[in-house]
Amino acid sequence: MTVTPFALCIITIVALGALGLPIGHSMVVASIFYLLLSGLDLGTAAEQILNGLFNSYILLAIPLFILAADLMNIGSLTDRLLNFCLVLVGRFRGGLGHVNVVANMIFAGMSGSAIADAVGIGRIIIGMMAKDGRYPVAYAAAITAAAAIIGPIIPPSIPMVVYALVSDTSIGYLFLGGVVPGVLLGVSFMVMNSILARRRNYPVEPPIPLREVPKITINAIPALLLPVILLFGIYGGVMTPTEGAAAAAFYALFASTVLYRSVSWKQLYDALLSSSKATTSIGMLIAGALVFNYVVTVENIPNGLARFIGTFDLSAGGFMLLVNLILLVLGCLLEGTTILLVVVPIFIPTAKALGIDLVHFGVVVVVNIMIGLVTPPYGLLLFVVANMTKQPLGAIVREAAPFIVAALIVLAVIATVPDTVLWLPKSLGYKG
Repeated sequence: MTVTPFALCIITIVALGALGLPIGHSMVVASIFYLLLSGLDLGTAAEQILNGLFNSYILLAIPLFILAADLMNIGSLTDRLLNFCLVLVGRFRGGLGHVNVVANMIFAGMSGSAIADAVGIGRIIIGMMAKDGRYPVAYAAAITAAAAIIGPIIPPSIPMVVYALVSDTSIGYLFLGGVVPGVLLGVSFMVMNSILARRRNYPVEPPIPLREVPKITINAIPALLLPVILLFGIYGGVMTPTEGAAAAAFYALFASTVLYRSVSWKQLYDALLSSSKATTSIGMLIAGALVFNYVVTVENIPNGLARFIGTFDLSAGGFMLLVNLILLVLGCLLEGTTILLVVVPIFIPTAKALGIDLVHFGVVVVVNIMIGLVTPPYGLLLFVVANMTKQPLGAIVREAAPFIVAALIVLAVIATVPDTVLWLPKSLGYKG
């Protein structure tokens, strides 16, 4: 049996990935190998990377949102937000769990990154929850990981920027579409936390004296203003999402250094270095995906898949169910950006043909992929919180299971009821 160049390309990606080469590098090498075997111009690889990276203005938003998140994490913005959240929900049973979720929902309006949220909020809130044995450390780590997936769903969102790149969908309407699902996730996690807190008799935090509330609120206002400025700027037509990302990074720097005066030169240097490394990693992954997607296009895989799915006579609902099942399985094994750049573009032609709204489809895809961050064996957020807490991964997975179930219920709701995603975009002018 003859092995096709495309089959050899896939085998090469898998083999190089198994040997430890980053997936972005693996895709570049395998794609060049495909071009060589197919007799195509090898310079096409460089052309696809250059055209994709330098002709896409929206990609600039990614490093700027990463920088904004890193700048917020080194300042005292996170501390002040947590104190404000304690005022809001700390008085209920399992209050610190609620604080964890609400803080992540507010922080989500600033960073767009699940990892940034887990590290920024997690390093403080896990310590608060575990102090004096009030909560098991594994539970604190699990709810932190679960709450962090809200970050890329409530705008701004780095995964939605990537989806906009591959689907040519409005990033502004994608951001709006993520608001209601993000809130639904937050509410579902708080409900689950309440159930577990009552069942396990987790403590009630002492109420914050009324006289301290105004001071705590005033201290948090500069941090709370960031998502307000960002969202009103974008949806008010003052700036594009990319310009909004630049404004977010500048405001985070301004608030941390001028308003709060809580950043040293070394911390600033470390934040710039950290964001540069993260940007380089994502940039290499995008570069690899651009070349590999060219290979997929040459092989006519998307249209072939559309015809194959067409033989099953699936309805739009059946197709959404199939896509969700595939993405949930892949989310257990692959990094989210890889799925967005390599797998999702294959489904988009079929989604269009079935009349599925691409904003709705994109938000469902992003929520699905975010759930993959807390599902074993890959579950990147699980590894992040396990590393922070030095807890066994198995213990964290067990504690995270109820929150994964809650997230799956929300996913089912937004997948089957498109208006949960499209109501807000349509209210602000989206025509579909």
